[in-house]
Amino acid sequence: MSEASEDAIERGTIRSGLFELAYSVEGAGTPALVIGSAVYYPRVFSQALRQSLKLVFADHRGFAHLSENVPPSEYTLDVVLDDIDLVRKHLGFEKVIVIGHSGHGYMALEYAKRHPQHVSHVVIIATGPSHGAAHQAATEQYWQESVCPERKARLASDLALLPAEIEAAPEKRFVTFCVRMGARSWYDYGFDAAPLWEGVHVNMPVFDHLWGEAFRDIDIAQGLERLEAPVFLALGRYDYLVAPYAAWEPYRSRFKSLTVRVFEKSGHTPQLEESALFDAELMSWLSARSQP
Repeated sequence: MSEASEDAIERGTIRSGLFELAYSVEGAGTPALVIGSAVYYPRVFSQALRQSLKLVFADHRGFAHLSENVPPSEYTLDVVLDDIDLVRKHLGFEKVIVIGHSGHGYMALEYAKRHPQHVSHVVIIATGPSHGAAHQAATEQYWQESVCPERKARLASDLALLPAEIEAAPEKRFVTFCVRMGARSWYDYGFDAAPLWEGVHVNMPVFDHLWGEAFRDIDIAQGLERLEAPVFLALGRYDYLVAPYAAWEPYRSRFKSLTVRVFEKSGHTPQLEESALFDAELMSWLSARSQP
């Protein structure tokens, strides 16, 4: 996981209300807007992919620095989608590939529905159909029925550390939770994800609302009939954080163009765990579905 040369990276911030949204632009080629932390996400996409795409890593309000409390109306999904478009306009891109990993996959899909004229392709990585009760139950069943005892034991030992760590630093509970859920997150369940999260700032009220409410109640089927952009859905066979592959079956026919790729030696982050294969599959899909 090598870092790009600093002189090849364009960095900046965009003011949106009380929030400062950081961004970085790395690589060359078709612009691809990666929604999420401008600190975390450059670490999980390969340097090789930067040879083919101009990757734009941009904070949303859940990762932006903020000096005061704001009401919930300042971090609804609609507001976050407006910020994504603000980033696109600020950087001068008429049309982008939009990429969302995990919960950010919902943001990518909803942005494409709202701004179809500005999206050429949608890439969703390690996202379930929702965070609702039925899909959470499917995730738990998949975990209980398909996981080896060693992986389950590792999760139990890691989660035993969680209460004390959260009590010591409650403002970091999202990051702490992500790290301690490694056995449900990575093909290599002993992988230490802590370095990926170093220096990542999280606004917990934003995450509590989006992940706990908006993505719980979301209906991704709504508006799909108007989505012309092709969609690439990348899933990890060993991802026990979101609903399993089969949970997407009822939604497939609602997409006009959906390609599903399950990565056999990946958990929740195939773009890092199988980076060469992920890059090859993504670029092949983009080439096959390039617009004239």
